[in-house]
Amino acid sequence: MKIKVRGIEEGQPVPEKFAFGVYNEQDHMSFGPNRNPELVWEDAPEGTKSFVVMMFDPDVPSVADDVNQEGKTVSKDIPRVDFFHWLLVDVPASTSRIPEGEDSDGVIPKGKEPGPGPIGLRGVNNYTQFLAGNPDMAGTYAGYDGPCPPWNDEILHHYHYEVHALDVDSLGLEGEFDGAAVREAMAGHVLASARVTGTYTLNPDLRKD
Repeated sequence: MKIKVRGIEEGQPVPEKFAFGVYNEQDHMSFGPNRNPELVWEDAPEGTKSFVVMMFDPDVPSVADDVNQEGKTVSKDIPRVDFFHWLLVDVPASTSRIPEGEDSDGVIPKGKEPGPGPIGLRGVNNYTQFLAGNPDMAGTYAGYDGPCPPWNDEILHHYHYEVHALDVDSLGLEGEFDGAAVREAMAGHVLASARVTGTYTLNPDLRKD
């Protein structure tokens, strides 16, 4: 199975139009266009009954004490964990494309609703936890919300855009299910997978431009 993420080449930076946060010289970060990229996939195996689409960052610091703190840096030596940015399950087997901007077109304070979306069933991403302490932004974030790594992180972050072909019509998930629940539910049902990985940073010392 193959996947293309329009505008993102393997190993290259994710364009700012797909980001939740963009570099701002005065304030380090400002909100980005936060559009989901167009995904197109093909050559799903025979017997495919549904798809799972996910995007996650495996480079998120497991300890957030120094994240986005003036005069501090997030050490490259801190253990890293997965941060889910996009979870769609029960995507019909007849689907092979998600248009740009279909699942997200802008930052929505307090998040988008989980459950049925334009395509498939939306799971809850980790901005739900990350923004929980911000009274202006706290809420349940479902569907796509793009990259916004710590602006003081010493490492470049990687973003895995994946599609998984499954042998079941539905994973039976409902409510505010998260990435761990999706991975557990699809275990043993994956017929094929495909991935494109882009990079992103808000640290001016790591940026190429």
